[in-house]
Amino acid sequence: MAKQDRAIRTRKAILEAAAVVFDERGYEAAKLSDILALAHVTKGALYFHFDSKEDLAHAVLEAQVSVVPPAPPQPSKVQEFVDTGMVFVHRLTRDPVLSGSVRLTLDQGGHELDRSGPYREWTDINRRLLRAAKESGELLPHADPEELAGLFVGAYAGLNLMTHALEGHRSSMERWASALYRHVLPSVVVPAVLTALDLEPGRGARALGVEETEVPGTPGPGAGFR
Repeated sequence: MAKQDRAIRTRKAILEAAAVVFDERGYEAAKLSDILALAHVTKGALYFHFDSKEDLAHAVLEAQVSVVPPAPPQPSKVQEFVDTGMVFVHRLTRDPVLSGSVRLTLDQGGHELDRSGPYREWTDINRRLLRAAKESGELLPHADPEELAGLFVGAYAGLNLMTHALEGHRSSMERWASALYRHVLPSVVVPAVLTALDLEPGRGARALGVEETEVPGTPGPGAGFR
């Protein structure tokens, strides 16, 4: 049992270190030597868990959805849909695996990587919540859950690219996500439902019942690899 626990901790340390290096350098410029140094593990330990840099990158990509806490159920399915996105941006500047996974998803290098997984998973989650909102009468008749689900995932991808390009980090993502919901939802949500929604920055923390104790954009583990 002790060996198994140690193996789990080692794999987690490697995954987190890889995410930090991928986030700061991108896939192609990332070096296994930097990942080893940050994780404080041997090359043998890394290759025990992962076959290659590509395998490690896929593991970081696959972890994206699982590292985001699910938004708690809400009486309004539209609010739950919003909370899912706002929890994502709340965790984005606080979880190195999530941040590194997002960087890999948007990275144009490493053409051998399959980046479709996170897009498909988030679209499926959005679709499920929006379908429930439609069935409960929270959306206007013309609103299409299928189209809206992909539209918001695509918008988030664009906002991630823009904020990272402009700032070098994503500290303004909550503000932009809030603006996205405030400008788009009035065209698809029933007015009586819309007026009760919390779309303001900080909603992710409020939905989770946690305090905004960390400063978005603060350099995390491994800062300075650039």
